[in-house]
Amino acid sequence: MAIVIGNLKEVIHPDTLKAAAAEFISMFIFVFASEGCAIAFTNTLMSDGAVMPGGGFISAAISHAFSLFVAVSVSANISGGHVNPAVTFGAFIGGYITFYRSVLYWIAQLLGSVAALFLLKFATGGLNTSAYALRGGATPWNAIIFEAMMTFGLVYTVYATTIDPKRGTWNALPQLQLVSLLVPTPWLVGVFMVRQ
Repeated sequence: MAIVIGNLKEVIHPDTLKAAAAEFISMFIFVFASEGCAIAFTNTLMSDGAVMPGGGFISAAISHAFSLFVAVSVSANISGGHVNPAVTFGAFIGGYITFYRSVLYWIAQLLGSVAALFLLKFATGGLNTSAYALRGGATPWNAIIFEAMMTFGLVYTVYATTIDPKRGTWNALPQLQLVSLLVPTPWLVGVFMVRQ
């Protein structure tokens, strides 16, 4: 497949705007629920300053899985259920969406994230959102390589199971839902590389 730039008129087409709105809503749902869970764990499990127990990490990964499951389900039939700028980039590079549609998706996804965080800050009475730092011994290069591999795994999994026409005859929605439940697995590994 070749990269497709598209037509600038696509930016104002109702189907494109509807798809971008779906990406905004799905990213809002995902960030609000998963970051809300992270705030809850930070403020309940670590109120005494102790390190979050391992069960908290598992619960956080499960909350990410369920919120991603809902976000993907909401937007899958409208926009493809990308819910992630990297997935949108993969679909663009593969020639499955145009450049102009990709840009709208990216804007919608970023605005959905920011809007969710602002609402979450308001809804929690001003509690801070999670801040992450590297664990002792991990270098920034370790984090960059790890993040690149996790992002590649995400994009490859979504692309291979839902976007690629060689995937088979399955309906895309159940595949996206399955992927949304499997994707948090690397997060369980990733949380040990960072600390909150």
